[in-house]
Amino acid sequence: MTTEITHPKHELLRDERFPHIWCPGCGLGIVLQSYINAIEKSSTSIEDNVLVSGIGCTARLPGYTNLDTYHTTHGRAIAFATGMKIANPSLKVTVISGDGDLFNIGGNHFIHAARRNMDLTVICVNNFNYGMTGGQHGSTTPTSSKSASTPYGNIEASFNLPYIAAALGASFVARWTVMHPRQFTKSIQKALDVRGFSFIEVLSPCPPNFGKLNGFVDGFAEMEFYRKYSVVNEKANLEDIWIDPHHGKEIVLGEFVNRKKPSYLMREEELINSLKGVKQ
Repeated sequence: MTTEITHPKHELLRDERFPHIWCPGCGLGIVLQSYINAIEKSSTSIEDNVLVSGIGCTARLPGYTNLDTYHTTHGRAIAFATGMKIANPSLKVTVISGDGDLFNIGGNHFIHAARRNMDLTVICVNNFNYGMTGGQHGSTTPTSSKSASTPYGNIEASFNLPYIAAALGASFVARWTVMHPRQFTKSIQKALDVRGFSFIEVLSPCPPNFGKLNGFVDGFAEMEFYRKYSVVNEKANLEDIWIDPHHGKEIVLGEFVNRKKPSYLMREEELINSLKGVKQ
């Protein structure tokens, strides 16, 4: 007699897809667990949740979740999710993708979704490089960091993602690392309940690329770095919370923005109601 073994989260996971393809020491397993835990604890039903991604290591995450999921073209996850939310406002639409997909290839879509305060939850897994295509540098690669395309160190300034999101008008903005899964999970829960644009940055190791080239012998070493240098300061000046792993600068974490303001769909609803009054 054989006993069928199922994953304790089998209702939210596609058991048949495991084991996953991510590298040893990668933080994406923690991101996946935090996301499904947040859905379990949230006020939304599983059936109403939709997960969208683009291209990259992080973008493989929807393939493991037992939800309605969409794997879109490179950089277009937010645009696709926006159309879906407008077409069916009752859905709880989340985008989870990497820094390369969301802020390099898809940066323009992020800007305008935040500006509109579009009713989406966007989670950016930031591993500071294009992890799937060989470890090239991008807009989030810290200055002086080495990558496959900056072997002598990156000379460009990097994006400060929470600062950008807050400046563009997002309703909810947070940053955590995969070393902080409980806080990260709670922030996802809050983000799912926000009417408007919610953004969470989560820092995650990329052991074979960014990690190897920048002195981290494995994923655990980078996690230890997060433990040592991370501080929670939700009243920090967002302009100053850029990341510099090479000079002992603290990594500032927390929920920085949580404000109520009209979302895109709220404004759309107001417009439709006003037009109905005009027609009458």
